Amino acid sequence: MSADSSAPAKRLQRAWREGGVLAQLLRPLGALYGLLSGANAALYRWGWRKTETLPVPVIVVGNWIVGGAGKTPTTLALLQLLRAQGIAAGVISRGYGRDERLTGPVHLLRRASSAREAGDEPLLIHLRSGAPVAVGRDRVAAARALLTAHPELQLLISDDGLQHWRLPRALSILVFDERGLGNGRLLPAGPLRQKRPLSREPRIVLYNAPAPSTPLAGHVGRRRLAGAVRLQDWWLGQPARLEALQALRGRELLAAAGLAQPQRFFDMLREQGLQVRELPLSDHHDFASLPWPEDTRELLITEKDAVKLDPARLGSTQAWVVALDFRPDESFEQALLALLPR
Repeated sequence: MSADSSAPAKRLQRAWREGGVLAQLLRPLGALYGLLSGANAALYRWGWRKTETLPVPVIVVGNWIVGGAGKTPTTLALLQLLRAQGIAAGVISRGYGRDERLTGPVHLLRRASSAREAGDEPLLIHLRSGAPVAVGRDRVAAARALLTAHPELQLLISDDGLQHWRLPRALSILVFDERGLGNGRLLPAGPLRQKRPLSREPRIVLYNAPAPSTPLAGHVGRRRLAGAVRLQDWWLGQPARLEALQALRGRELLAAAGLAQPQRFFDMLREQGLQVRELPLSDHHDFASLPWPEDTRELLITEKDAVKLDPARLGSTQAWVVALDFRPDESFEQALLALLPR
């Protein structure tokens, strides 16, 4: 469920946070969802359905709560930590929103891939990290294709896939944000995909929030804006700079964000002293048409949106790509290295 501006979506989001009549009415459907998902997990746990095998270990980055808890920033941070340890890691993902008709069921990303071919988040991961990435609904097939193309890989990270039981996993990273467990109920009565662990692999809990937001013991990560870079320069691989972001103070700026939690982006911009008008968009917004006025002079966007925007389409509008850094605390790195499959 993306955070869009429709009234039904807002009512459901509020019910997921606070409970109330709507959440109560949806409880039977939540119970049915829990029964079906629990039964499916049990079939794999008892061996009646087969979890596949892969020649390298898999770390699954996932969450129990739907919608933008921070899996992609966590995956990028993991890639950086693993690279520092000399471990060659690749990424597999479903590639939400991509058009399979363009590339078939599995697509190996390259720098020239489009968001329509790859999905916006996998393309962002590939462009930002340089790591090999494959996308496909069947993550096992994506993993095998990636390992065939890159036999040097020693480990795979699955961006999402916590409930993809065919995929073997040596370790799970559970990501939560400020919403915690919401109202504590399963979909659609609440935001939870699951209420408890449904598999037995070791797990680490990571909070993409200033402090833990659930009773689960875990580690806290710090998120901050890394800076800004012109959209045309971002596509050339130039990094975002904090000085460029700070130089935008005092200007008339429109900020657009196609995220599950766009308000978080707007708040972080204001914390940097920027005065912005907000344009929240639905998560994975496709930009088939440009959603801002033609006379917009300067625009701030996220990297997730930048991957879907050709600078030539923007005319006289100058778009600035604002990059996000997410750094888990040192205790997370220590826990990861202790549990890392050898």
